[in-house]
Amino acid sequence: MAEEFLDQRLDALVEGIVRLSSGDLSARLEISPARDSMDAVINGVNLLAEELEILYEELEQRVQDRTARLHAAQVELERMAMYDSLTGLPNRVLLRRRIDDETLAAALGAPPPALILLDLDEFKAVNDSLGHSAGDDVLIEVGRRLTSTVRDSDTVARLGGDEFAVLLPQTSDQEAAAIADRALEVLRPEMIVSDTSIRTLASIGVRCGQPGLNGEDMMRDADTAMYVAKNRGRGNVQVFHPAMLQATFDRFNTLDELRRAIGSGELRVHYQPVVLLATSVVVGAEALVRWQHPERGLLYPADFMEMAEESGLVLDIGEWMIAAVAAQLGEWGELLDGRDFAVRVNLSATESRTPGLVGFIDRALAEQGVPATRLIVEITETSLMTDQAASAKNLAGLRALGVGVEIDDFGTGYSSISYLRKLPAQAVKMDSSLIEDIAADPLQLKFVGAVLQLIEAAGLVSVAEGIETPDQARLLTEMGCVYGQGYLFGRPTDGTALAEMLCMAPDPAGIDRLRD
Repeated sequence: MAEEFLDQRLDALVEGIVRLSSGDLSARLEISPARDSMDAVINGVNLLAEELEILYEELEQRVQDRTARLHAAQVELERMAMYDSLTGLPNRVLLRRRIDDETLAAALGAPPPALILLDLDEFKAVNDSLGHSAGDDVLIEVGRRLTSTVRDSDTVARLGGDEFAVLLPQTSDQEAAAIADRALEVLRPEMIVSDTSIRTLASIGVRCGQPGLNGEDMMRDADTAMYVAKNRGRGNVQVFHPAMLQATFDRFNTLDELRRAIGSGELRVHYQPVVLLATSVVVGAEALVRWQHPERGLLYPADFMEMAEESGLVLDIGEWMIAAVAAQLGEWGELLDGRDFAVRVNLSATESRTPGLVGFIDRALAEQGVPATRLIVEITETSLMTDQAASAKNLAGLRALGVGVEIDDFGTGYSSISYLRKLPAQAVKMDSSLIEDIAADPLQLKFVGAVLQLIEAAGLVSVAEGIETPDQARLLTEMGCVYGQGYLFGRPTDGTALAEMLCMAPDPAGIDRLRD
């Protein structure tokens, strides 16, 4: 009997160990009343099983926790991949998915969707003048306003930069146009950012629904309509129609022609005289680019400079202009001997902050044997705000060479006289919009007078552009404006005609004020 009992206990021990080894950590062995050495082994096995069960439960919990964290991380990564981090709106990726879903549904018989693309007008000026933090606040507010004006079923997305989109599922043409108009209107009220009142408008393109249209075509067509809206004065809504695609093709074709024109001798420089208002004597000129197109004739900057800015060709055109003006000044060498005369060349925002600008201008003038004092660069207020450090460094370098610096289009930007005093500029050119009504509007006359006093108080020399009548010239002279430019004194002309004008004009001495 004792041996049989011992065999049973051994069989039970082996069976328990087999169950534990197979993963059944809840298995426990019974301890006999004998409390002998075998029971001690059984007790040890039971304790080991308990420890293994606890360890397993802890491990299982850790696996569950880690799995939950991995899932949460995956959800967050998907959210980050699908949503804009600044505004919290869907981004381009999620928008395209939803457009594809809607176009697929339309292919199966559902009403087609419509798409709105929206680009903020002059948003770059907000960033440049108030800083990127203020710009971010504007984008957040724009997203909030757009969301508030659309339907629950619509998707408002930020595509990047200052561009937004609204997807309108199963929407008629009339509904799409109405929502686009509401989107434009909801942006009109001012918003206060950095204690500054800002009014935001947008150029809006609409692609109405059409069976068989895929997502890529919808994005392309809405984008085309949006650029048509920009070209028609901004702050408006344009609904896509097929003729717009031809306009887009023409634009790209023109850009390709312009790229070739820079190196093929089709660009021209025309010069508009700048006079000393007190005597009407020519003391300089502004260099203006023209494009002698082989088929379309003479084109003005309005016909091609915007696309040059957008494409980056403005840098190539700028270098060409500086080289051409330097060459022209070199040809005029004997004519200008003993004469205080300088040519003004416009710098774009991109050019003003380009590394190597100072060296390029220095070499261009040196190659033609032209003194640096013969050149004045003009740069707008807004351009100066784009990258203040880089622009100021380049302008200071030009001043060190002897090149003059003039603030152009003053009165249309965001800066102030207090800021201009910190720049290495010697002159300020008032925008033509400031002076066009001074002969008929007493209040505008007083305002321009105050501007001239501020310019003088800042230690800067005043220049007025857009002078077309003797009355404007007389009033500006009486108020102390030093230099003038406009059709009254001469239209832009080629270098030969300007040289003839200089041959007939006496040598002025007034430009010394600009150089001091």
